[in-house]
Amino acid sequence: MTAILKQFDAMRSSGMLGQLIRFGIAGVISTVIYSAVYLPLALWVFPGNKAVIAVPPAFLVAVTAGFFLHSAWSFKGHGTRDNSGRQHGKFLLVQGFGLLLNAAFTWIITGPLFHGPAWLPLIPIVTITPLATFALNRQWVFG
Repeated sequence: MTAILKQFDAMRSSGMLGQLIRFGIAGVISTVIYSAVYLPLALWVFPGNKAVIAVPPAFLVAVTAGFFLHSAWSFKGHGTRDNSGRQHGKFLLVQGFGLLLNAAFTWIITGPLFHGPAWLPLIPIVTITPLATFALNRQWVFG
């Protein structure tokens, strides 16, 4: 238990805990935006094993909101800001990785392998993808 408390205290003193909380709140907002675009498309426009086609437009809308939330709030005061475009490029690469993860989850779950419902990929999309992109954003993009 004391090891957990020490880790918690180290995260708080380094600022990582606050960033993680802000990232989580911004992530919830981005997830609501993603879901609001993805679900109608996956249910009515691209039903069944075509649901993966709904991932890019949903991701594009959510990423646009997410960039402004994360750069202005989640990672505010952390690292440096690069106006040369490199930071934007790094952010887009990380988000591209997130897009590939989301597409893979959607294709595997709703596609020919499992034939799952359109909402089911949202489970790994809201749990695994945010953890991966948080780590990459904190260390590489906004680090």
